[in-house]
Amino acid sequence: MQQPRLVGFLALILGCLLQTQAEVPVQPDFQQNQFLGTWYSIGLASSSRWFKEKKSVMKMCTTVVMPTEDGNLNVTSTYPKLDRCETKKSLFVLTDQPGRFSYTSPWSGSKHEVRVVETNYDEYALLHAKKAKGAETSTMVTLYGRRKELSQELVEKFTRFALEQGLTQESILILPRTNLCMEESA
Repeated sequence: MQQPRLVGFLALILGCLLQTQAEVPVQPDFQQNQFLGTWYSIGLASSSRWFKEKKSVMKMCTTVVMPTEDGNLNVTSTYPKLDRCETKKSLFVLTDQPGRFSYTSPWSGSKHEVRVVETNYDEYALLHAKKAKGAETSTMVTLYGRRKELSQELVEKFTRFALEQGLTQESILILPRTNLCMEESA
């Protein structure tokens, strides 16, 4: 008699946990014009196979966010790859909720839902992305800073949020700082 109750109780807890993870918040009253400009990638956490394979060679990069004529966002990231700089451009398409964007990778065809979870616009931004390609899904959490270094409290906030999203400690990386490819504009 006790075992069915325990199974039911565990199912209820699991359901609550899944519901909590599924509802990722978006910055209240998101101000897109204040989000524009240059950001430095400070931290990255991901469950993707790609991240696990590249984690050991990743370094800080610069990301420039600019508006398009139709109100979407051009996102240009420049990062060091071996002894050169590589640039990737992405188009974040507005959704019906300010601070939430959709993105389709031109390289892999994967679909992404990107949310600006929290930002104060002039110091840091915490982003969450959910990627889907076929049956494969992955989660990515990014910590951006307007400067190359953020307070320990913000780094800890990023780490806590990544763990709350089901990512493991091993899948969290505070990116090594570099002077390579750190131009202010792309």
